[in-house]
Parts: sequence; C-alpha cells; structure tokens
Amino acid sequence: MESTADTRDRAKKVIKKLKLTYPDAKCSLNFSTPFQLLVATILSAQCTDEKVNQVTAEMFHKYGDPQSVEQAPLHVLEQSIHAIGLFRMKARAIQESAQDIMLKHGGEIPHTLEELTELRGVGRKTANVILGVAFGQPAIVVDTHVHRLSVRLGFTTLAAPHQVPKVEQRLVEIIAKKDWTIMGHLFIYHGRAICTARSPKCDICPILRWCPHGQSR
Repeated sequence: MESTADTRDRAKKVIKKLKLTYPDAKCSLNFSTPFQLLVATILSAQCTDEKVNQVTAEMFHKYGDPQSVEQAPLHVLEQSIHAIGLFRMKARAIQESAQDIMLKHGGEIPHTLEELTELRGVGRKTANVILGVAFGQPAIVVDTHVHRLSVRLGFTTLAAPHQVPKVEQRLVEIIAKKDWTIMGHLFIYHGRAICTARSPKCDICPILRWCPHGQSR
C-alpha cells in the first residue's frame, strides 16, 4: 500500500508533467461574467463544451444576467437551449438559480461554496467551477474526466458516481492547494486527448510511469 506522503509526491510529479504537456490548459467554456459561467456549467452536464459554447453565443445576447433569466418565460428559456440535452430540466435549474441570486444576493453571485450550493440548480461541481475559474479561489472540480483519471492513477479507489464527494475529499488531501484548480483543467485535457474512457492511449501517455493502471496493461 502506498503511503499518503508517497501519493502526494507522485501526484506532484503527475501535475508537473501535465503542466508541461498542456501549458494552455484552462476552462473551455466561454463566458464574460460569473453568472454566465454558472449557466454554461449547468448546461455542460452530459454535453460537450463545444456545443454549450455554440448555444450560449446566441443565448447570452438576451439572457446573460440573472435579472433577464429570472424574468424570461420558462418556455422561452427552453427554446433558447433546446439544442442541448435535458434542456427542460436545465432551463428550470438556470431560472431557479437566477431567482435565488436576485432574491437572496441582490443579483450578485456569492463567493463561498456554502452560498453557491444553496442556490437552486447549483451543485458542488458547478460551485467549484465558479470559485476556481471566475473567482480565482482554490477549488477541485470532479467531473467525469477527473474522476476517471483519479481512479486510474490510484489516487482513489472510489469509482462509483455517487462517491464523487469523497473523491474530492481525497484529492484535497493529496493535491497541493495551489494546484487544485489547474489540476481539474489538466485532467480534463488529458482525459480528452489520451486517457479516454474506452481506449486510453497508454503507449504514448506522458505520465505512464506514475500510473498504476497504465503500468498494468
């Protein structure tokens, strides 16, 4: 069994190598304000960032702030994002979060995890995206790529989707706080390019030497 100290050291080497491999890693969603990032993140669930950017490029002209989203008829919001899967559910989530932002926070996006996750329609993943990307606060986002890589790298053994909160807790323990936000971007880039879900390209992986899954193939 690898000690926590050894895992931290291995994680440090992985992140260092990924920084060199993906020097331009950043959030792929287009936005101009924290609220627009919140909307884009909600829309990105089970959808590609590219598709979200296509939809929000037009949507944000009319519905780019909490007030306009709060006041829009729900069916109109649905129509503006109908090209995205689960658009009815997502439209409701966006509008409910906008209503809470207007009512409880005077139209301003809150700056704490607790307040963000109290907004209707906003889960922990979305809240951490806002904190890390919009506000520059250290935050670990566990999406499908981050979760998959964390399991393959042996940072966690918790592979089930419902265990994501515990995966986040584990990553907090082993990843240096200064790297929390960039780690998410790096893992997403690497998950898309190399460590894919079905056919990981272990033979050309730059972090193979530190990956138990790749070494066992």
